[in-house]
Amino acid sequence: MARRGKNLFFTYEEACVADGDIIFISVNTPTKTFGVGKGRAADLTYIEGCTRMIARLVKDGHRIVVEKSTVPVRCSVAVRKVLNAQGCKATFSILSNPEFLAEGTAMADLAAPDRVLIGCEAGEQGQAALAALSSIYANWVPQDRIISTNLWSSELSKLAANAFLAQRISSINAISAVCDATGADVDEVSNAIGKDSRLGAKFLRASVGFGGSCFQKDILNLVYLAESLNLPEVAEYWHAVVKMNEFQRNRFTKRVVQTMLDTVNRKKFAIFGFAFKKDTGDTRESSAINVCSQLLEEGAILNIYDPQVRRETIIEDLEYFCVDNERVKKLIHTNIVFCKSAAEATEGASAICVLTEWDEFKMDKCDYKGHFERMEKPAFIFDGRLVTNAAALKEIGFCPYVIGKPLPDADAAAGFLF
Repeated sequence: MARRGKNLFFTYEEACVADGDIIFISVNTPTKTFGVGKGRAADLTYIEGCTRMIARLVKDGHRIVVEKSTVPVRCSVAVRKVLNAQGCKATFSILSNPEFLAEGTAMADLAAPDRVLIGCEAGEQGQAALAALSSIYANWVPQDRIISTNLWSSELSKLAANAFLAQRISSINAISAVCDATGADVDEVSNAIGKDSRLGAKFLRASVGFGGSCFQKDILNLVYLAESLNLPEVAEYWHAVVKMNEFQRNRFTKRVVQTMLDTVNRKKFAIFGFAFKKDTGDTRESSAINVCSQLLEEGAILNIYDPQVRRETIIEDLEYFCVDNERVKKLIHTNIVFCKSAAEATEGASAICVLTEWDEFKMDKCDYKGHFERMEKPAFIFDGRLVTNAAALKEIGFCPYVIGKPLPDADAAAGFLF
């Protein structure tokens, strides 16, 4: 793409909003933490605030207002109601244009999207607004990837897309539990499933659980929507995806404790990774929060290393998660050591927990032999991200557990991990 002159500006000045022909609402819509719908419904405070600001600042003319945020179905009706109630002379078209960018690959996703989805209102004005926004994307997105729908279909499509992606992860995680119980290999099962052209291979990698700002939030939003529409069976179906994610996290931690003689009190753990996935410092809904909180509850000492996550973020996440557990809140400040390297984290540790799939933790890039030599014996490793090899770890001397993978032959025959 040819470079142009400077055309991207940032400001805190509200007045510039009125100068725009197209105004994007791109604010957070977190899950409500109080009131009606607590724990499930989306909090639309910021959406309403932006809408009221637009109505206050735009005095005349016509503007296109675009919902970029992930919102409940029919949120556009509320946006329209707020805009029309302010008594200004301006007119507005409303579009829904949800983003499908993934953290860590956002710029690549923007440059070459699978699709651009635009929902518009019925009528000539709606079609004109659709054409205006489409013409911008058409500068770099092929026309056949620009999809138009009605407003409500667009709003629902974003929720449904994230729900389907999370569903695939929970599905393969459920299969990983069966693999652990039978000796089947979840990677082999995933590969066999993914070869089916009707399914494909993406999002079929077992793990300690999905995280991030979108999946759980959007599924719970969908659950609340179904409950509001008196569709309890639909709500229960999608809520099961979240419950399976919680089960996987708890199952992993339970396996850790049971393997280590049912006690981890005062034992040191090297925690490899705290972000919800590699190539980001984002920890929102990270499985590491759950696992670390449960290990602290058991009295463990955690040596945490993540190449991008700040210690302040880790403390804030754990304190928020354990807000009602005063004992664990105290342990956050006494039983956690923040390390600058994986080597530092494994010094004197009894076990390693791989909780983020950073490339540096992969078997061919990480000095697991060196880690083993620095650790207490027997040395355990619990891989919740499928980045290691159980047989190779066993050969080094580890007592390994790789989620959804069969134990090394000798251990499997004996029924023990060590």
